[in-house]
Amino acid sequence: MIRVFITGASSGIGAALARAYAGQGAVLGLVARREAELQALRASLPRAEQHRIYALDVTDHLALAQAAESFIADVGGAEIVIANAGISQGTLTEFTEDLPVFERIIAVNVVATAATFSPFVARMKALPPEQRRICRLVGIGSVAGIRGLPGAEAYSASKAAVISYCESLRIELRASGIKVVTIAPGYIATPMTQVNHYKMPFLMPVERFAAKAASAIAGGVSYRVIPWQMGVVAKLLRLLPNCLYDFAFARAPHKKRNL
Repeated sequence: MIRVFITGASSGIGAALARAYAGQGAVLGLVARREAELQALRASLPRAEQHRIYALDVTDHLALAQAAESFIADVGGAEIVIANAGISQGTLTEFTEDLPVFERIIAVNVVATAATFSPFVARMKALPPEQRRICRLVGIGSVAGIRGLPGAEAYSASKAAVISYCESLRIELRASGIKVVTIAPGYIATPMTQVNHYKMPFLMPVERFAAKAASAIAGGVSYRVIPWQMGVVAKLLRLLPNCLYDFAFARAPHKKRNL
């Protein structure tokens, strides 16, 4: 029996991952702010009674740690921890009213990733070697973190930080056998992308994404862009000289600001 702890679980990628793992027989700890949505998700899952839900804001680190402790106490631990909670909003540095939005995005997307992993690391390291080898800490990055996108300054910065943070943690935990996996979604059909009023190449259904992500996590890959086509695009964009990248994206569509 695999035990999986997922933040941002009430909708989108988090809910799809919950359905994917529940279908594999996993016991789930599901975290999100919206309790009614969590309850509805749990009720829809196989063996609903075995899953735990925790309604909280991931920026409340004490509440998040208490939820992790409760899950560990109830089910005995976790083999997979997925820091999926994330928010996206258009931001522009020139507007001082966007600074609180910057702070919120960094707090949810970056700091809460570390806060999600923190209660589990020491316990995973204390396991016997054969058990540590199946342990996974999973950070959800984004293709938007590979090169900065105009109008998404905070979101791009936050996802670049998640990618670098997970790389640091991966190297730090390498000797323990615990795998740190970074999943970088491209455009996935979720409520987050439904508000984008521009073309989204290689848009992938969320259930298909979840199946591919779960496979990558099981394999313990260090880094995976999903869908793979966006991985190719991302590599090409990373190779572009700044002058060409700047020219190509100067007129790219912007995410809507929270006006």
